Amino acid sequence: MTQAIHVRGLTKRYGDVPAVAGLDLDIQQGEVFAILGPNGAGKSTTVEILEGYRSRDSGEVSVLGTDPARADRHWRSRIGIVLQTATDAAELSVRETLRHFAKYYADPRDPEELIAKVGLTESAGKRIRQLSGGQRRRVDVALGVIGRPELLFLDEPTTGFDPEARRQFWELIEGLADDGTTIVLTTHYLEEAESLAGRVAVIARGQMVALGDPANLGGRATAKARVTWADGSVETDTPTKTVLELSRRFDGEIPGLTVTRPTLEDVYLRLIEQPS
Repeated sequence: MTQAIHVRGLTKRYGDVPAVAGLDLDIQQGEVFAILGPNGAGKSTTVEILEGYRSRDSGEVSVLGTDPARADRHWRSRIGIVLQTATDAAELSVRETLRHFAKYYADPRDPEELIAKVGLTESAGKRIRQLSGGQRRRVDVALGVIGRPELLFLDEPTTGFDPEARRQFWELIEGLADDGTTIVLTTHYLEEAESLAGRVAVIARGQMVALGDPANLGGRATAKARVTWADGSVETDTPTKTVLELSRRFDGEIPGLTVTRPTLEDVYLRLIEQPS
């Protein structure tokens, strides 16, 4: 697969504080890639450098074959950005907003088709200020993709959403990915990363501390399972064997039986712990 993003040895300091400390990163075209990390880990600085909105101190960066630090307007037309804050065109309708921004691009998506794609057909005539938070985020995504970007950056896209709105939004993002858009997602919702991303990077203290698919990140798939029953629990590499032994002990039905492996959140919290 062709690389959409290639980073080697990326560094950025703010005074004496290293925000990014020698980061390497590769993201393939057509991939949905999540970047996780606590506040202050360096993920926002990294993404802003990739977007071309922040300078770096050193390192090699290529986004869609171009160094963002020397990018032109044509390169910018190939990327889409959805920031945390919602659009502020409060007095314009959804339709007016998309038609207006479509004029900035040589080959924009059809505003009416895009309104339908993001699920806002019934709200197309409403002013932005009349929309719910979830509907505003759908407008933000529509604005981010109206120029047919090859690469879309999503910054905490579902912050403040209720569970139903979050899952509806995930369906929208999955549809964009199915169309071939490369998506780079930053989020604090581990379930969101697990649902959407093919690969996940965890950044802490300005460095990459783990990289992989959500199911195997940080050795998750091979970690010990915890088998718990009414009056005991044990961690084991052979949970099936343990359950069979318990079944014989309890003559078939094991009271209060649960078998669990570490969640993505468990692995993430371990990965971002400060070294002792």
